[in-house]
Amino acid sequence: MKHRLFLPALALAMALQVAPALAFGCPVDMAAIDKALAAGPNLSAAQLEQVTKLRAEGESQHKAGQHAASLRTLAKAKEILGIE
Repeated sequence: MKHRLFLPALALAMALQVAPALAFGCPVDMAAIDKALAAGPNLSAAQLEQVTKLRAEGESQHKAGQHAASLRTLAKAKEILGIE
């Protein structure tokens, strides 16, 4: 019986520890995107529009608590900008 409770409890504990780490990554990515945009990247108008849209979408997802989705969205913007 103890083993049946241990694994779900362990999974919950791990999820609670990972969530803040994901939340912390969103603002870091947004700041990196903002810095790259302020530097005047060599992008087409369409690319600049896409990066701006992805940046805003990532921030909205972050504020809604959807941190994994936010990180994926922001990663797309960073890829277009050529930053890691």
